[in-house]
This record gives sequence, structure tokens and C-alpha cells, in this order.
Amino acid sequence: MRRSRRVQPDNTRTGYKARVRNRNRLLACAAATALTATLAPTAVASPASDSPARPDTSPATGVPSHPGEHFVRTATMPVHENSSPDEETAAEISAVTPDGRTVVYTDSPGERIGFAKLARRSSVEPAGTLDMPGEPTSVDIVGGFALVAVNTSESYTEPSGVLQVVDLDTRTVVASHDLGGQPDAIDISHDGRHAAVAIENERDEDLDDGAIPQQPAGFLDIVDLDGSPADWQVHKTDLTGLADVAPSDPEPEYVSINGRGEVAVTLQENNHIAVVDLETGDVRSDFTAGTATVRDVDTTENSRIERDGTVTAPREPDSVGWLDDDTLATADEGDYEGGTRTWTAFDARTGDVVYSSGAELEQLAISYGQYPEHRAENKGVEPEGLAVATYGKHRYAFVALERANLVAVYNVDDPRSPKLVQGLPTGVAPEGVLPVPQRGGLVVSAEEDDAEDNMRSSLSRYQLTRKPLAASLKHNRGAPSIVSDGIGFGALSGLSGVPGEPGEVVAVTDDAYTPSRVLSVDTASHPARVTGELPVTRDGEAASYDVEGIATREDGGYWLATEGKPADGVRNLLVDVDSGGEVRREIALPDAIAGGAERYGFEGVAVTGDHVWVAVQREWADNEPGRTTLARYTPSTGKWSFAAYPLDDAPENGWIGVSELTALGDGRLLVLERDNQRGENAQTKKVYEIDVSTVDPAPAGEAKPVLRKRLSRDLLPALEAGGGAVADKPEGLAVTADRRLVGAVDNDGLDDAPGESVLLRLGRA
Repeated sequence: MRRSRRVQPDNTRTGYKARVRNRNRLLACAAATALTATLAPTAVASPASDSPARPDTSPATGVPSHPGEHFVRTATMPVHENSSPDEETAAEISAVTPDGRTVVYTDSPGERIGFAKLARRSSVEPAGTLDMPGEPTSVDIVGGFALVAVNTSESYTEPSGVLQVVDLDTRTVVASHDLGGQPDAIDISHDGRHAAVAIENERDEDLDDGAIPQQPAGFLDIVDLDGSPADWQVHKTDLTGLADVAPSDPEPEYVSINGRGEVAVTLQENNHIAVVDLETGDVRSDFTAGTATVRDVDTTENSRIERDGTVTAPREPDSVGWLDDDTLATADEGDYEGGTRTWTAFDARTGDVVYSSGAELEQLAISYGQYPEHRAENKGVEPEGLAVATYGKHRYAFVALERANLVAVYNVDDPRSPKLVQGLPTGVAPEGVLPVPQRGGLVVSAEEDDAEDNMRSSLSRYQLTRKPLAASLKHNRGAPSIVSDGIGFGALSGLSGVPGEPGEVVAVTDDAYTPSRVLSVDTASHPARVTGELPVTRDGEAASYDVEGIATREDGGYWLATEGKPADGVRNLLVDVDSGGEVRREIALPDAIAGGAERYGFEGVAVTGDHVWVAVQREWADNEPGRTTLARYTPSTGKWSFAAYPLDDAPENGWIGVSELTALGDGRLLVLERDNQRGENAQTKKVYEIDVSTVDPAPAGEAKPVLRKRLSRDLLPALEAGGGAVADKPEGLAVTADRRLVGAVDNDGLDDAPGESVLLRLGRA
């Protein structure tokens, strides 16, 4: 059964999108910052308007553009805290009580709604659930009642649904109304007199490849909220015959009501928008969402982030919201025919396009290190949710990028000239966007839930603040913590300081991206900034390794630790690279050691004196249980020797391994040791110090001496400080020339991972 999931603003709530629940798991995305003028939105034309869609604006930066005013994430609540860690949950669409203290969210797989308390400024706390008679698709609140649209359909051809009215004081259902079909989005008018419910009657995507029309047709329900809940009346508004695409089969997706009592309805599969009067049910205006051409985007899935493609497609908008009473905005997710990776503003009377984001959302994700390259050929960052609200003197639009795990924040004081303010990293697959302006907050619900992979559906809270972002970043709070000026990055798997360059580090990405590159990063700036990239070449051609570690050399070159895949015949290698990125030699382990190699190989590399040390992540065949190997290579002799490193105890149903080696000087190394757990299951994210200056490593085949380790610091406080779920893979660690310790999180290129690129500031080394 396809399940609906939607978004909401304050009193300009958007509608709510439906998808197939048992589709392939979300391959989530990545996100951006600091866009230069060359990354400004692309002007596009639409059949609804022949004029350029975007007026001239100042360059978008992706970091807060209003001095001292931006949103900072303060807390994240895994939704299973309201039920059980063993249950599948999915926070999708949410609403908030008038006092801004209680959030109500839909949980489709659990066939229930959930409650969460916004008690303190920095908290989101579980507050119970209430069962529903089917799959709740959306919720809104009026007075002391929550109105929950519930899908009770037996099949696509026999759709049904009800509107459950929940008394929030007693948490009981006090009325139920037949909606006449399968509901999707709901919104309540500003005066509390009406509710609008999109009755989608969604199509069967397995029938004729999802082609429309498919009957029965969807429609709009307008609910008169006069009197007690039991007396409310439901009136049907027909939406057939409006669109050029399958006019007999509208499938309303999202709804949003403006201050004049007009409801905007998106007909996503029809690529159409209608504006309906709530009092009369008359269609005031309707128009095609049109087609857009967007240039400078990545359209090829090849593990390379290349902004050399062009998309021309119908917008097929999903969510909708009002920027003001005359201007409506859509998130142009696309469906089976389209998807332009944009959000668009329309004149609600004429249908003219007055703004389009062009390539800006894609470029935002790229510059935040959160671009879902594996989705480059299929709707990219996939804008889906949209919400609009006023905070004090400024009005903001929030656009949820489902595949990039990011919410783009725009200032829309001028609705025809939105300006990008920042991006907000979220949980996996942000679905519901809920402004809470009465408390200066924002709540984002992320729906993807996979207990086996520690990816849990969540509610994340953000607060509007005037505290400078740089001040927050010094304490590992705020986002983004690392950005680029358009250089694609992510999956940061190794770091190294640069001799003589305070604040400068180099970084490598693993095989989530190809070819291999050495990235230059300025950590003295806030956020840290990727300033350059050096391709790794072999015999003059681009080279691709699974690079897991890097160490700078005094001659300007690098040592790279590359992880092998023994089952595929790929060796673990120590790679000698010159200052121009050319591979000089590949150094393999002795056969006696390489023959016992398991899946988890080289992970970090460091230089001490005349020796190069390489870490093996986990136990191989020649290790005692609970120990792994540190291998020492001596370039002057070409000899390898080995020592054993004792690992911490593994968590239940998990493992422990080494992720990085970093030289401290005087024969001392820092070892980054971690478990493979995320969120509340994370236990071991630690940095240990070892002294290898007095150790005599053994040749291959002989008993390895056991190294002694001393705890240097626990990374969990730094990982928790950002208010999100604790990442499972801190993998980079470097000491800068001015003796600062910095770390990096590997976001796995958003492949079955939360996807936030994180630069940790860990104080003096």
C-alpha cells in the first residue's frame, strides 16, 4: 500500500506527498554551503511564463546572510522512543499546538499518531502515541483538537478514508467523518472555519507502469468546522477537467490555505495547480506548473560530482505554500514524467512564474558535502516538502531536500526574490517541515527508519538565534561545519596536517567518489572550507583507490593508505604520491600477512621519523581475538614489520575497529578507535595515544609485540554537541601546524547513511 507523507508550515501549512512504502530503501543525500556568484540560480522559462523566472539577486552564500540570524539544531529525538526500538516507525507530517509546546506527528507504519514535547529550548521529548484506524497521512490542529486524515483503503480501486478528530486534552477521538476517498494533505484556514483535505485516490504504480488516468478520480474535501466536531460537514469539490494531462484523473497531493480563505492544491501527476475558494468551493484559478530547463547540474551517476548536465522536464510539484496571499510556491519533486530539482514561485492569479531556484538547491547540497550522486540521474536532491512562516521581522521558506537530507532556508521578505540563507542537515529523508514561530523554532521529521542499520526516523528541533555561527562552530554546534565553493566532496575518510601551514589540512575521500583526490581544507575559517582539489594520477591517467588515510610528507608529497577488497583480488596498498598527485609506487604487504587479510583493511597512515605506520581496521587471520595490526614500513630498507593493537570490547551486535592514525611527534601516535553504531547505540568513539618509539615491531610470521594505549579523549561529547544523531564513522583526525586537533566524519556519500559532512574541532593537541 502506498503511504502518504506530507509537510507543514505555521498558518500556511503545505500539503503532503504519497509514495510506495515498500519501495527500494531511500539512498539519502548530501548538502551544501558557501555558493559563489557562479553558482547563482539559473533563470528558466516556463510555458506558464515566457519571461526569465528569476530577477537579479545578490550571490547566494549558503551560510547565514542576515548578520547574527540563523537556525541552529538543538536536539533530535528518535521516534522509536515513543514506542520500542524493535518497532518500525516513521515520523512524517507534524503539527504544533497553539502554545508551541506539543508536536503531533503521523506514524504511518505504526497506524498511530505520536506526541512530542518541546519543553526546554533545546529539547524534544517523547510524550506518547494514539492508535488510528488505518494509516494517518497528515495532521493539523485547530484550538484543542487535532484533525488527522487517515487512509483506510482496501485497494486502489476502492479507496476510503476518515477524518479523526482528537481532543488533545484527553487524547481521545471525539468525532470521525467519512472523507469519501483516500486522503493525503490537510490544512486549516487562518480563521479556523474550514479545513481542506486533498483526496488523492492515488494510482497503482504497478498497473500499466503507473500511467494515468486510473479511476476513481481524486477530489478536494472542504470541511466546515462550525459547531461541535460531531456536527462538522464535509463538502466535495470536483477537480476533473482542469489539467491538460489526464484531466479525468486528478490526484491532489498538497493543500495550503492563504489569508483570504483560498486553498492552493497541487495535482502532481497532472503537472497542474488549482486555487479554490473555501466558502463556495469554486475554482478561482488553475494553471499548468509548466516545464523548466535547469543547467549546471549533475545528471550522470558515475561517482563523480560533475555540474555539466541539463535537465528539461515538467515540474510536477509536490508540496505547496503561500509566500503571501498572491504568490504561491511549490517544491518541484517530480513524479513519473518530471522533476526539475527546483522550487518555484507563481503568481496565483495568472500562473506566471515569478521565481525559480534553478540549480541552486543542487549546488547547495554539493557545497555542503551532501550531494546524493547516486541519484544524479533520478531527480537529484528531490525537493519535496515546503513550508512558510514569519519570525519577527522576517518571513522564511523552508524547502526539504528528501535525498540530500537537508532543508534549504530562504528569506522571502520579497516573495518574488527569495534569498538563500542556509542549509540545515536533517535525519534521513526529511518529510515534514514544521515552523514553530511562536517559540522561534523549527521541527523537521525524517521518515527513514531501519533498526538494523541504526538509521532511525526522528524529529529534529532547530532554533532561530542571533548568536554568530562562527561562535557556535567553535564548540561543534551549528551547521554547516565544513563547506566548499562548489568543489564536490563527502565521505571524508582521512585527514593530515600540512607542515608550516597553520589551520591547513588535507583530506581524502574513499571510493564513494572517483577518481581519487587530495582536498585542501582551511580549518581556521568557520565553517571550515574546502579550497582546492588535487587529482591522483597514475602514469598520467586519473587513478581510483579506496583511500582511507593520508599523511603529508616534508617533500610536499603524500602517503596514502588504500583499503583493499581481498575477495575481489584488490590489495591493501601504501601508495607513494608526489606533490603533483602522481603515483610514484604502490607498496603491498608481504604475502604472509596479505594472505590473511579480511574485509576490513588499511584505514589510517602516519609518519614518525624514518618510518611510515599503517593501521588495519579490524582483526585479520594472524591476530589474537580483540586485537588488530599496526604495520610499519621503512622506506630506506623496503621492510615491513608489525605490532598488535588491543581494541576495546565490541558492543552487542556490533564491532570495534581503528579508523585513523595521526602523528603527534616524538614517536607518539593518536589512534582513532570506534564502534559501528549510530545514535543512542554509539558507545566507543575514542582517541587513544600510543608510543611507538620504544617498540620493536616483528617481521612477518613472528609474534607481534602488543602496544599499550592511553585514552586521550572521548569524541562522543563533540559528536553530540551538534544536536543530531551521533554519527557512526568519525574517520579523519589531524594535528594542524599550530597544534590544533580536528576530526572529520565519513558520511558514506549518503549511501544508506545520514549524510552530514562534519568537521570536529577538538582543541589543543
